[in-house]
Amino acid sequence: MKTKKTFQDLDLSNEILKAIQDLGFQEPSAIQSEAIPLILTGRDVIGHSRTGTGKTAAFAIPGLEILEEEEKHPQILVLCPTRELVVQVAEEFRKLGKYKEELSVAAIYGGEDISRQFKALKKHPQVIVGTPGRTMDHMRRKTLNLSSVRMVILDEADEMLDMGFLEDMETILSEVPEERQTILFSATLSPKVMGITKKFLNSPKTVDVTGGKADRPKIQQIYYELREGVRTEALVRLLSLYTPKVALVFCNTKIRVDDLVEVLKSKGIFAEGLHGDLSQKQRDKVMSGFRTGVVSVLVATDVAGRGIDVSDVEAVFNYDIPRDSEDYVHRIGRTGRAGRKGIALSFVSGRELRTLYRIQDQHGFQMEAGKVPNVSELNEKRFQGYAHLVQEVAEEGDLTEYSKLVKKLTSDGLPAEDLAAALFKLALGTRLDKFDETVRFDQESQGNRDRGDRNRSDRDFKGKNRKDGRKPDHKSKRFDPRKKGKSGPPHKKRSR
Repeated sequence: MKTKKTFQDLDLSNEILKAIQDLGFQEPSAIQSEAIPLILTGRDVIGHSRTGTGKTAAFAIPGLEILEEEEKHPQILVLCPTRELVVQVAEEFRKLGKYKEELSVAAIYGGEDISRQFKALKKHPQVIVGTPGRTMDHMRRKTLNLSSVRMVILDEADEMLDMGFLEDMETILSEVPEERQTILFSATLSPKVMGITKKFLNSPKTVDVTGGKADRPKIQQIYYELREGVRTEALVRLLSLYTPKVALVFCNTKIRVDDLVEVLKSKGIFAEGLHGDLSQKQRDKVMSGFRTGVVSVLVATDVAGRGIDVSDVEAVFNYDIPRDSEDYVHRIGRTGRAGRKGIALSFVSGRELRTLYRIQDQHGFQMEAGKVPNVSELNEKRFQGYAHLVQEVAEEGDLTEYSKLVKKLTSDGLPAEDLAAALFKLALGTRLDKFDETVRFDQESQGNRDRGDRNRSDRDFKGKNRKDGRKPDHKSKRFDPRKKGKSGPPHKKRSR
C-alpha cells in the first residue's frame, strides 16, 4: 500500500508551503504528488487529469519555484481556452505566490479593454496567463515579448484544439525559445492532443491519474427518456427533487439557453444563461453570481461552459445530449470535483438514446434509466424534509413561548394532532398548491411512442401549440368562443 505524500515531501520552499497552508490544502492530490516532482526536474510533462483534480496547482507550484523574481520579464506562459479559465489560473498563481513580494501576474484575454492589459504588461510581469487569440494580438502589437520564457503550460489542451486554436498555438510556440520546458494538461488524450505533444514536447513523461477511465470521480449518471415538449417541466421537477444548491444545465444552442432561462425565471428559479453572444461584462456578472450563490442554476452552451471552475456544482443536466462524446465528458466533469459526490442527469429522445449508449460504451460509464417524479412524490419529499426540520428544532429546545400558545389552543378543545396538521398546512400548503399549478407533466409520456398517448399528453399543456411546431390535436373537443350562445361544449361531447 502506497504511503500518501505530504506537501513537505515535495521539496518545496517555505514561501510556497506557507501559501499552501493559508489555502487550506491538507495533502497533495494524485496529479500534484506525481507531476510536481517531475516538473521540478525540468522535464517536459503530459498530465492526463480531469478538471477539478487540482491540476492548476500541479503546474503553478513548480512554476513559481523555478521563477527568478529579480528578472522583470515573462518567464512563464500559460495558455488557456477560455476567458474564465484565464482569470481562475491567474488568481491561483497569485494566491500560491502571495509570499513572493516581487511576483507579478498578468491575465490577457479578449472581451476586455485592451488598454488595461497594456498597463499590466508594462509592469513587466513574470507570469503571463492568456487565451491564444489575445496572446497573439499582443505579440503582433509588440506589447508582449516571449523571448525570455522558460516554461510554457498548455492548460486544457484538448479544449483549445477543439475550439480551433491549433494554428494560434503553433504560432505562439514558434516565438518561444526552443530550450523551454513545456507542460501539457488535458482531460483526454485524443489523437489531436498526441499530435501536438509529438510536435512541441521533448521526450515528455506522461502522468496519468485517470486510471484509464474518465468516470473516476463519484458521479451518478441517470438518463430520462422524454419527449421534447416536456423537458422543461421535467427539469423543474428534478431540480425540486434533488434541490442542488448549484446546478449547471447544458444546451446545444444559444437560443435554447435564452429560452430555457426565461422559463426557469418565470417559475421562480434563480437562473442565468452563458453563451458566446454575451459581452465580457455580462459574462463576469453571471459568473460572479454563480460563484457567490446568487445564481443557483447556470444554463450554458458547451463553448461558454468550458473553463467554468466552480468546485461545489452538485448537479449537471444535459438538457440536450452533446454531439460529441468528449463534450459529454467535459460537461459531467463540472460536478463531483475535489473528492465530492456529483450527479449527471441527461434528457434523451429518439436517436439521442443511441448517442448516449455510444458514449456509455466508449468511456465505460455506468448509466441508469430514471423516472421523473410525480407531484405526490415531490410533496412527500417536502413533507419528510419539513418533518426532519421540525424534529431538529424540537431537539434544540427553547420553545417556552411557543408551548404557551400550544397549551392555550389545546385547552380550548383543539386536539394536538389537528393543531400540528394545521401548522403543517400553513407552512407547506401554499407552496405545494403553487407547485401543482405551475408544473404540468404527463408522467406516462416518458419513453411512450404511441401516437395516441402523445396527443393525450399534449392536452396537458392546455391546447397550446406544441414545441415541435405542430398544432394541438384538433380532434380534442374544446369550447369555441365563436359559437355564440354557447356557455361551453355540449355535455355529451365534454372531454374526459
